[in-house]
Amino acid sequence: MSDFTPARLDHRPRPTPRDLRNDVWLAAALFVGAVLSAALGAVSGFYGEDTPGMQWALLYAFGLTAPLAVRRRFPELVVVAIALVFFVGVSSRIPELYVSNIAIFIAVYTVGAWVDDRRRALYVRAGVIVAMFVWLLVTTFQAAIDPTDDGLSQAGFFSPFAAFMLIQFLVNAAFFGGAYYMGDRAHAAALSRAALEERTLELEREREVTAAQAVALDRVRIARELHDVVAHHVSAMGVQAGAARAVLERDPEAARTTLLGVEASARSALHELRQLLETLRTPAADADGGSAVHLSGLPDLVRHANENGLPTTLTIVGDPVDLPELVQVNVFRVAQESLTNARRHGGPDAAADVRLRYGDDAIELEVANTGRSVVASRPGLGLVGMRERAIASGGTLDAGPRARGGFLVRLRVPVPSGADVGAREGARS
Repeated sequence: MSDFTPARLDHRPRPTPRDLRNDVWLAAALFVGAVLSAALGAVSGFYGEDTPGMQWALLYAFGLTAPLAVRRRFPELVVVAIALVFFVGVSSRIPELYVSNIAIFIAVYTVGAWVDDRRRALYVRAGVIVAMFVWLLVTTFQAAIDPTDDGLSQAGFFSPFAAFMLIQFLVNAAFFGGAYYMGDRAHAAALSRAALEERTLELEREREVTAAQAVALDRVRIARELHDVVAHHVSAMGVQAGAARAVLERDPEAARTTLLGVEASARSALHELRQLLETLRTPAADADGGSAVHLSGLPDLVRHANENGLPTTLTIVGDPVDLPELVQVNVFRVAQESLTNARRHGGPDAAADVRLRYGDDAIELEVANTGRSVVASRPGLGLVGMRERAIASGGTLDAGPRARGGFLVRLRVPVPSGADVGAREGARS
């Protein structure tokens, strides 16, 4: 499991149609609440008898709440409009104090949550908040110098009037501070959520690409195994069938023996194909080979080449080591394909020599054959498959014609650290 930090985005996703519809419903609900609050405030005599008529309360409620219907589209204009309406309504002593506070809180919050230009969001909110506190200071000063005896007593160092004004300042500080903080947090959370969603989409795309690559690699691996199995046995069957045809009339017994060899090769091919298909159907058979052949089968491979018209020798140099199954399969298949190509292209007088060297840090396979040196205009599937096997094993492969005739394939594969020396001796004991 990999750790990652979501990329920081510079803008949050735009509001959805559902968000915009919800803003309209919010504005409508707050409008109804503001009308009821103003009506109840007038009945309760919150500002006494000197209050504007109900028609002004309706206009005030509409001015407070209607802008909220477009708050996510034009957050800066909405907060300025609601702040101006709030100033006018309170100064005019319209008896509504609760929904107006909710409306201005939502407007300040929306600027922090939805304006991507953070500097502009800071300036707009700071301007509205400073204007509110300046207005509060002015009204406090006016109340303090009011010569009438109405209102709270101002007598004493910490008078009821001073306590009330202090509460007003503290409540407003908490009110606007909360709106400011919550707006910033909402914007940051929206950016993080958008980044996570984008990363999720990227991971999903990467998963699809990885799955497609895995399927492609499996197809290549299956094609490579099928090519090596089929080409090896079919080429041998072709040589044997040709030999049987050549002696069919003058030596029927020899032809019969050769045809028995063709039958044996066909059975061997079917047997290897069955093993390959069973391995592919087994869930546990993944990248560690997917085949039933190993380096221990090299003597049988050389014997098969000798029996099918390609004189071949095998030399093993050094102490064998315990290699991963993938490496053993790939080295064996390279040797098999090299002998198949020698039998197909080397001519009737071709011979081959297989050398396997175990070194301290690598194993080397050399398959040299005499005869013709056929170089195609482009590499065939067999040579391509051998190079793929070399790469899959972490090794290198050189293949090409020899100066003195014939063809040479040299495979070098690093030996994994910790490989056990003397694996063959241990297997024999």
